[in-house]
Amino acid sequence: MRRSPEPAPAQSSSTGARARSDWGTIAKLLPYLWRYRWRVGLALGFMVCAKLANVGVPLLLKTLIDSLSIKPGSTQAMLVVPLGLLVAYGALRLCTSLFTELRELIFAKATEGTARSISLQVFRHLHDLSLRFHLERQTGGMTRDIERGTRAVHSLISYSLYSIVPTLIEVVLVLSLLSIKFDIWFAWITLAALVFYISFTVVVTEWRTKFRKLLNELDSVAHTKAIDSLLNYETVKYFNNEDFEARRYDESLEKLRRAQLKSQSTLSLLNTGQQLIIAAALVVMLWRATEGVVAGHMSLGDLVMINAFMIQLYIPLNFLGVIYREIKQSLTDLDKMFTLLEREREIADAPDAKPLAVQGAAVRFEHVSFAYDAARPILHDISFEIPAGKKVAVVGPSGSGKSTLARLLYRFYDVDAGSISIDGQDLRGLTQGSVRRAIGIVPQDTVLFNDTVAYNIAYGQPGATQQEVEAAARAAHIHSFIASTPKGYATMVGERGLKLSGGEKQRVAIARTLLKNPPILIFDEATSALDSGNERAIQAELEAAAQNKTVLVIAHRLSTIVDAHEILVMEKGRIMERGHHAQLIEQGGRYAQMWRVQQSGGAAADEPHGAAV
Repeated sequence: MRRSPEPAPAQSSSTGARARSDWGTIAKLLPYLWRYRWRVGLALGFMVCAKLANVGVPLLLKTLIDSLSIKPGSTQAMLVVPLGLLVAYGALRLCTSLFTELRELIFAKATEGTARSISLQVFRHLHDLSLRFHLERQTGGMTRDIERGTRAVHSLISYSLYSIVPTLIEVVLVLSLLSIKFDIWFAWITLAALVFYISFTVVVTEWRTKFRKLLNELDSVAHTKAIDSLLNYETVKYFNNEDFEARRYDESLEKLRRAQLKSQSTLSLLNTGQQLIIAAALVVMLWRATEGVVAGHMSLGDLVMINAFMIQLYIPLNFLGVIYREIKQSLTDLDKMFTLLEREREIADAPDAKPLAVQGAAVRFEHVSFAYDAARPILHDISFEIPAGKKVAVVGPSGSGKSTLARLLYRFYDVDAGSISIDGQDLRGLTQGSVRRAIGIVPQDTVLFNDTVAYNIAYGQPGATQQEVEAAARAAHIHSFIASTPKGYATMVGERGLKLSGGEKQRVAIARTLLKNPPILIFDEATSALDSGNERAIQAELEAAAQNKTVLVIAHRLSTIVDAHEILVMEKGRIMERGHHAQLIEQGGRYAQMWRVQQSGGAAADEPHGAAV
């Protein structure tokens, strides 16, 4: 069996984006944090207090130990141990934790608020992007990028504010104390060890970054394949390709496993090197402190204090490699999400766009030409008008451009030449929201939300009452079916509505559009999934709903459009014939041939009638 090409990791949502520095990504994040600047300042204040308390613990421990330097068995032992030092020691330990928790509590709102603002902005922007973007995207990979980007906001703030900055503050305080209280060599040894440690960590982590990037890319590919396969569950079953899909997924998982092993082995190398540097620095520091104690110019408390300082410094530094890697990865993930935000909208409202002022809802296509791809034109110089309150039908074979007319009317794309107008107002000069509020569509391929029947019907008019939802369902001849189910209107329809039959889904779509009740209606093979009996009943309802509305019908069954004001016969993106039913029959052309075939029940009547994409 021939396999489809492996999707390249580069084909992510951020493909083709210009490179941005880490500082550039941080600069993009700062405006979101700026609205919480008072919380940031307060959190930094608590952080400094926590570090001052933390540094004070070894100092107090030194004083406590030095105060115990008395002869064993002395009756004065209990007197010379100041109770206040013990209480102060415990209080400092408590203050360290207390200020740390206060910092996290104060800053939690800033972190969560920032993540929420960015995620919502990305979500809105994705809905603003063109249909072309959504047809070309890989849903699994894109959702993974958004998920990682949202998590990156938490990680970046957490690691930088809770780990990097506190450690830097503590390093400055410790180096200052060592320089003041002891000879300068203690500070130089500590500083040299820190520089060597940080340099080693950064160099090795930078080297490891390529393995981490590959790991994330392979993870996105594996996730995309899994999601795509599960979304097409029925197709997999139809062709008995469960093993094929499992093999494809397993190949992705195997590549992911190898990348994870490579990442883990390099991480072990990093951790071992870090521990070697820490151990060497501790040995040198304690050897020099021990010499000082033996020589008599340092106390036992000084030795304990230096050891405590080193431990306090190196515990957070132990995680520097992980922290640095996570910050770098968070910046990469955040940059991908910002790149999505920077994706230009193909269809955008003009700066002076006005809302549509509906008068009679007359629709006019004037010399419209259009191509999804410049090398493959779809429409060629199309001109027609749907007078206010009239119905115009379009028929023709697959690929003739019928459904493209509906997409252009919704302004999912802009025309390459010519214009489309409603009541004389060019769509390009109107706000997209006002245009789409004026149009309702019953598509050929109905996709429903994984929610209740009531939710899917009410989607046509959010906020509609239960009575209005049921009235729309009755008009679409689906109320009795819904009422017969155990949960009624609370019945879940499943992913993309797969728990319903094709006809049931189409009737839900009809009910949804009837509930919206717009002045312009598009019926794109609105009854194609219905049996003849239901089709006739619903056709009558659709005709009643279309009274005094402007209607564009994309039809295959010619019996449903005999009453149309005008019928357009399209082939290869051109209008070949036009007129009302009787005129076209009398002409004896393509339409008349299609009519004879369908009336005789011939097989040719069922030629493909899908949308040209």
